[in-house]
Amino acid sequence: MAKKTSLKTDSVEQINALVTHKREELRSLRFSASGSKNRNVKLPRTLRKDIARALTEVSARKNNPSRTQAVQALKSPKARRGE
Repeated sequence: MAKKTSLKTDSVEQINALVTHKREELRSLRFSASGSKNRNVKLPRTLRKDIARALTEVSARKNNPSRTQAVQALKSPKARRGE
């Protein structure tokens, strides 16, 4: 099972790249599963949920600019040290 990634600390560009990758993976899974049995039947559902989580984070950042500032504060070294 893949390790969960924290979308709150990723940039919007990184999240969009993740969405593109997950959509491509889902598309290839659909075409490969059309003629054969699939081992992991929950994988398409998991991919769709990961895409939805990522798009929700992007939308939340677009609608709430203070959330973007909070993410940048989390990335700064001063915030980690508590200064």
